[in-house]
Order: sequence, then C-alpha cells, then structure tokens
Amino acid sequence: MRVEDFDYELPEHLIAQHPLPERDQSRLLVVDPVDRVVSHRIFADIVDELHPGDVLVMNDSRVLPARLFAVKPDTGGRVELLLVKPDESQPNTWQCLARPAKRLRVGHRLVLGEGADRVELEIVGEEDEGIRLVRFLTDEAVTDVAHRFGEVPLPPYIHETLEDKERYQTVYAKREGSVAAPTAGLHFTDRLLQRLREKGVQLCHVTLHVGIGTFRPVQVENVEEHRMHSEWYEVSPETAEIVNRAKAEGRPVIAVGTTALRTLEAAGQTGVLEAKQGETDIFIYPGFQFRIMDGLITNFHLPKSTLFMLVCAIMGTDYAKAVYREAVEREYRFFSFGDAMFIKRRADVAGTGQV
Repeated sequence: MRVEDFDYELPEHLIAQHPLPERDQSRLLVVDPVDRVVSHRIFADIVDELHPGDVLVMNDSRVLPARLFAVKPDTGGRVELLLVKPDESQPNTWQCLARPAKRLRVGHRLVLGEGADRVELEIVGEEDEGIRLVRFLTDEAVTDVAHRFGEVPLPPYIHETLEDKERYQTVYAKREGSVAAPTAGLHFTDRLLQRLREKGVQLCHVTLHVGIGTFRPVQVENVEEHRMHSEWYEVSPETAEIVNRAKAEGRPVIAVGTTALRTLEAAGQTGVLEAKQGETDIFIYPGFQFRIMDGLITNFHLPKSTLFMLVCAIMGTDYAKAVYREAVEREYRFFSFGDAMFIKRRADVAGTGQV
C-alpha cells in the first residue's frame, strides 16, 4: 500500500482552531460501514446511539505541560524541548524532541529560568530525528519542573491561543504523561457521562501516553515500511474484566479514540484483553485483524496520517474516503478541536480493509 492512497482533499478553513463553547455540542457523524448508512447529529446524541450493556473504553491520560524553552548559557540561544518520555536507564533523564537539534551535542548545557528558580540541563545522549537525552540536574521531579516552566503543546496546525488550557484535557484525564490529548474524549462532559451510566452503558479506562508520533508525518512511500514510535500503556485488571465479560456475552466494546483502540488491540492480541502495562508500537492499517474493538468514536484525522489509515482499516479505504468527502462537503470541523465520528460496526473484511 502507498501512503498516497490515504490522501484526501481538505480545505484549510475546515481545520478547527478552537474548541466550541460547549464540549458536547460539536457535530457527530454516525457511520454504519456494513450497511453504508450515515446520519448527522450532535455529540450529545451519543446517548441515543449507545445501548444498555455497551462498554465504552476511554483513555485517561492527561497532557503534560511538555513544551519547555531553554537557553544556551554561553550564547543565549533559545532551544525548544518537547518532553517525550522518561529514559528508565538514567535518573531524571528524558527523551526530548529538540529544536534546533543539530548543534546540541553530548555534554552541552542548557538552562531553564533565572536566579533561585534556575534549573540546569545536560545533553547526555543523541538519537535520530531530533531526539536528545536530557538530564535535569536537580532533585526536583521532571514533571514538577515542567509544571513550573512548561506549556501545553498544541498541535502545529492550531495557530490560535487557547485561553482555557483545560479544554485540551478530557474531563476524565487523570494520569499525566501525554504530549497530546486523546482528542475524541474532548467531547464528553461530566453530565453526558452520567447520562450514559444511567442508561446502563459501562464506562472503563485504559491509559496510553500519547507520544511525538502524533506530530510526525509518515515519511516513507510504502505504508508497510513505516515504524511507529513506542508509547507507554496500561490496562487495569478491572478494565480487563469488564471488557472480557462483555466479549464473552456478545456485548459491543467501543473505543473512545484511536489511543484507546490501540491499547485494546495491543493488550488483546489473543482475543482476550490482558491486564498489563508496557510499551506498544502497534500500527493499524488496512488488513489488520481486530480482536477486541467493536466500534470507535473518533475525530477526523489528517490526510496520509497513521490515524486515518486506522480508520480505513475499520471501514475500508474507499468507503472511509467517501465518508470524509461527505464530511468536507457538509463542512464538519476537522482535527483536534473539530467534530466527531462514531463508527458503529466494523466492516470485518479480512486482508484488504476494503468494503
């Protein structure tokens, strides 16, 4: 498969630059890829689309204020660092995406802040694609340093300032560690979640800390040659029990967002969801055999991205592109602060991802 096969036309004015005043008032495109039926609703109507006994799996990761601006003490040059994930082999050391990275070598020092608040950093390793291993020369936890000096990293296609930083967090976000929000969950409110519970929908959580792969374009021609960045995830025993019972009883398991879906499939490769934690670089594209997920709530994704490929794996590439064309024609809002889509049932076409 060629990456070009997953391209589509998107007018720039449809890229949402800010969230709507009310989370659950975004539009919702409901898709049945088996019967090829679509309907157009608002997100609050998700309550009507789900049924008692359905299981909704949400990613409870919280976005870390991971964008730091440091200074080279010798020249005063400014360096932007994006915290990616801890390096478990070295204390207080994180993988960071550095910009500019070319002149950052092992042994170089950087500084955050001034005076008594000053924190020194040291480059202790170099990796590909602008990644540097950065040691924070302080007894303070790196996450605490990030809260003092960092900013929430919005996607590069958002050019407007976000006044309320909590609008880039889900209302159920708990476990800090992502560099980008699991955006399908941004549409839920506490009241909407309560309505779902009252209807008999089971809610449970997994954790996947979203990494820099979400900002990176696919840079190969053939899909099969792309390698995903690994991300840390965890499935609790409670969530595993809820999901496995639902699967045994034939009740649908619906993922809220591609991160929840990837977690389910990474920990459920045998068809039984395991309670576990670890790293996953699972790449889902047409031909993938789903074993856990029965439906997906998601936003609209970038052309030629791994996330759009995932949607094509569920619906079939041709039909997914047709649905996206209709969303463009009806001027749905796209990407992180945009509208949502609910894929009700999987197409289940083995081998090609075509319907």
